[in-house]
Amino acid sequence: MWASSSRERTTTMADPTDYSGMAALSICEALLLALNDHAILPEHEIVGVLRDAAASHENAVSAETDMEMHRGVAGLINRIIAGGNSVRRP
Repeated sequence: MWASSSRERTTTMADPTDYSGMAALSICEALLLALNDHAILPEHEIVGVLRDAAASHENAVSAETDMEMHRGVAGLINRIIAGGNSVRRP
């Protein structure tokens, strides 16, 4: 969690106004696309990175309130894999 502005509002990853999370996702997607475009990592390696990230959240052990966040993050990563957003496809 982090605090922002003078109101000291606390935001979690599940908060849809978590702009830092959205920015991080956009940056990571751009990096994955660049790695693939420049033949640094092939598609199967990029998908493997995403699967590892999803698995770490799927296998997380924490308080139930945190588990909701982990399930949401894993679900989002799995939708990214299914949608092919991490690699450019013809």
